[in-house]
Amino acid sequence: MGEIKRIKSAPESGDLRLLTVVSARKDAGSSPTGIVGRSLARQLLAVGDRVRVIAESDQLAGWPDAVELVEGSITRPWECAEAFDGVGGIFLAGAQPSTVRDALTLALAAGVRRIVVLSSHGPEYEEAYPPETWFWLAVEKAVERSGMEWTHIRPSAVMGSLVEGSYPATGSDWPDTIRHELVVREAFLNEGHYPFIHEDDLAAVAVAALRDDAYVGAILEAVGLPLSTLSRVRSIAKAIGRDIDTVELTPCDSRTNWRRRGWPDSGSDVTLYALEEYGAHLAELTRWTLEQRPSVREIIGRSLRTYDDWAIENADRFR
Repeated sequence: MGEIKRIKSAPESGDLRLLTVVSARKDAGSSPTGIVGRSLARQLLAVGDRVRVIAESDQLAGWPDAVELVEGSITRPWECAEAFDGVGGIFLAGAQPSTVRDALTLALAAGVRRIVVLSSHGPEYEEAYPPETWFWLAVEKAVERSGMEWTHIRPSAVMGSLVEGSYPATGSDWPDTIRHELVVREAFLNEGHYPFIHEDDLAAVAVAALRDDAYVGAILEAVGLPLSTLSRVRSIAKAIGRDIDTVELTPCDSRTNWRRRGWPDSGSDVTLYALEEYGAHLAELTRWTLEQRPSVREIIGRSLRTYDDWAIENADRFR
């Protein structure tokens, strides 16, 4: 059973939220739970909540001092059962269909009232396939049947995925190639687009879902607008004050390049499909994003952070 390591005494008052964090996954649809979780912890502490985190071993660093840490994994919930004690709401990120029911059993027994799922953009497509093949939808359905209040957050790609090494593959080698060669090599360089949301905006959506009853039983599409590959490169070039060369690859060459970096073909295929699809149907998919209600802006009460913002914040990673 995991031992709660109190780095610093948590505040005496305020609701206790439990966040779950796993190692970076290159599976299609996986968000960077560490980057999003740290932003969420900071935002929850800022509004007076207490925060406890179940984190896998490589995700234990970089948390605010007031966070209580439990070394463990939400994929093995019985090993850290005591972490659920006293918790009012859980930000469930990195859960697996094979063990999510165990986690929910522990949560329900501990008196947890609300579960906010960090899901993926597109589990509705899984409904066309047999339930035994579901992943994201299996997690969502298990939470809906748990008896606790629930909200699902289905994000687009997260800007910080590039840093943490989680989905999508596009941009995953940029910190290396820009630092050492001032070059980016990608397929669909000119036509490709991909939707991105800043991790702080995604975390702000999670704050609202954990604290506001208005989102109980809702599926929140936390999606940012599609960005072209070239616009992302230009944002980074502007942030570091250097020109960055670009080299157009074939989809096959991009897949080979990503495979060398440990990406499964499934993740590469989804990335290539999305780059091409968003580029070919940019107006339609942009309109779909703008028509989502509630919008991210409505949920968080401010404008979304831009890729320029993100590039400036992370410029040192490319220098």
